[in-house]
Amino acid sequence: MSIVIKFFVAPDAEAAAAVAEGGPDGVFESLTFGNFDVEEALIEWEGIFTGRSFEEILDDDVPETVVVPDDGEGPLVLAVSGTLRYALCTAVEHRLAEVSRLWVAERAADGEVFDPEIAVWILNGLAGLARAVREGDENLYCWVA
Repeated sequence: MSIVIKFFVAPDAEAAAAVAEGGPDGVFESLTFGNFDVEEALIEWEGIFTGRSFEEILDDDVPETVVVPDDGEGPLVLAVSGTLRYALCTAVEHRLAEVSRLWVAERAADGEVFDPEIAVWILNGLAGLARAVREGDENLYCWVA
């Protein structure tokens, strides 16, 4: 089964929810990735950046669900936490590479093989979107189908 993941910039949760059915393409600036557990990744990335445990972040209801699929079918929309968004937009290149390396190691510990170059590419792309958000009044979201 293939998973499509699109991170995108939107003014608010209502606008993000409005693209749930068709996705953000053509409506909002977005980046497309695929085939990883994005909910888990958002928690792991935040944990690596902040030093907080997976459980602590999960207890804070991160990531926030904007749209829940009907009966488990259909797209999911998540809001990237302000903490992770800030960490991404302020991270320098070597920090993004370090977080990528640590994330790949976490995935490997769970038996998942993830290409280190793709991990760096994902986090660099997200950092670019986060920097665009920092300069405006928008937020970072994730659409999954």
